[in-house]
Amino acid sequence: MTREINPKETSRAAAFELWMQAPNPMVTFFKTLNVTNLVRISKRRNLKFNMLLCYCIGKAAVGIKEFYMLPVAGKLMQYDTLAVNTMVKNSQGEVSSCDILFNPDLDAFSRDYLQYTAQVAERCENRDLTESMVIGTSAIVDTELDGAVGMNSGIYNNPFMIWGRYRKRFFRYYLPVSFQFHHTQMDGAHAGRFLENLQKEICGI
Repeated sequence: MTREINPKETSRAAAFELWMQAPNPMVTFFKTLNVTNLVRISKRRNLKFNMLLCYCIGKAAVGIKEFYMLPVAGKLMQYDTLAVNTMVKNSQGEVSSCDILFNPDLDAFSRDYLQYTAQVAERCENRDLTESMVIGTSAIVDTELDGAVGMNSGIYNNPFMIWGRYRKRFFRYYLPVSFQFHHTQMDGAHAGRFLENLQKEICGI
C-alpha cells in the first residue's frame, strides 16, 4: 500500500524543506564491491549473477526505514514494500523495465525474477509495481565501468544503481557500482550504511 504522509511528522522534515525544490537534488556515491562470493554461487548453483545482486540489494535495503519513503510529485509517499527493478533486453532488441517484489526467500525471488523477466522480454511491456518503493538498477554488461551518473533532474526520484562487467584480479572478482539517491529520501549516512549492508549481504548470502 502507498499513502501520502506529512513530512513534518517524519525524520525527513528538514531534508524535505531543503531538497524538494533544489535544482540538483540527487547524490551519487561510487563503491567497488567484492563480488567473489556471488560469482562462485552463480556458477555452483547455476543462478544468474544479476539476480543474486538484485536480491542482495533488496536485502540490504529492507532494514533501512528511509527506503520506504520517496518524494513523488512534490509529496512524500510512504510504502509498505520494496521492489528491485532490472532492465531486460526484449525480443525486439530494445530494453524494457521489470520490477520484482523483494522476497527474503532467495529461491522464491529467483523464481519471480526468471518468470517476470522472461515475460517482459517476450511481450516488450514494462512491469511496474507502483505500490512498492522501487530500487532501480541497470547492468551494462557490454563493458567495464568505472562509474556512472543517472538523471539529476528530480523527475525520476527512486534510488538507482548502475554497474558494468565485474573484473577479475587474481582469484577475486570486483564490481564498481554507482548508487544515486534523492537527498530528501535519505542522507549520506543512510546511503553509506546501505552500501556497507550490501557488501555484507554479498559475502554472507
